[in-house]
Amino acid sequence: MSQLKVFADQNPNDALLDITDGEQITAELNKVGVLFERWATPGEIANDATQEDILALYQDDIERVKTIGGYQTVDVLHMVPTHPDKDAMRQKFLNEHRHHEDEVRFFVKGQGLFCLHIEDKVYQVLCTRNDLISVPANTPHWFDMGPAPEFTALRFFDNVEGWVPHWTESDIAGKFDRLDQL
Repeated sequence: MSQLKVFADQNPNDALLDITDGEQITAELNKVGVLFERWATPGEIANDATQEDILALYQDDIERVKTIGGYQTVDVLHMVPTHPDKDAMRQKFLNEHRHHEDEVRFFVKGQGLFCLHIEDKVYQVLCTRNDLISVPANTPHWFDMGPAPEFTALRFFDNVEGWVPHWTESDIAGKFDRLDQL
């Protein structure tokens, strides 16, 4: 189930807000310029579905988001607990960073935790199946896929380089719960 927790950035132990209703999550995130949507599943997704199968299944929503946001490319990231680089990838994403473009993800399967550092608050967004989140360009954030990641996500890019982080050098991410601690 999707969840939004909001904390004062200096107090990672007491949530100011803790909600699971999709419409309320959308409303709260919209207040700070973050897009959050829930998509309907247009059909069954086979366990052995290829990137092409998944892109074809969500084609209408993909085209809508690409048109609205000006995104050039979309790909599919599939992570499993046995992925040989899962630990290194998790560590990389756990450090607070920014991008010069929006970071847009749609969760086809599984889950991941986006933590957005906006002004003096941290917004922990647990994204699950059918959730789309768009983190605006230059928003400090980090992402936790957990110690045994299992998700499939669409990634939208408005540049040909793909995922390019700009590290903030802040240690704030280490002060907040990780996905496996929720």
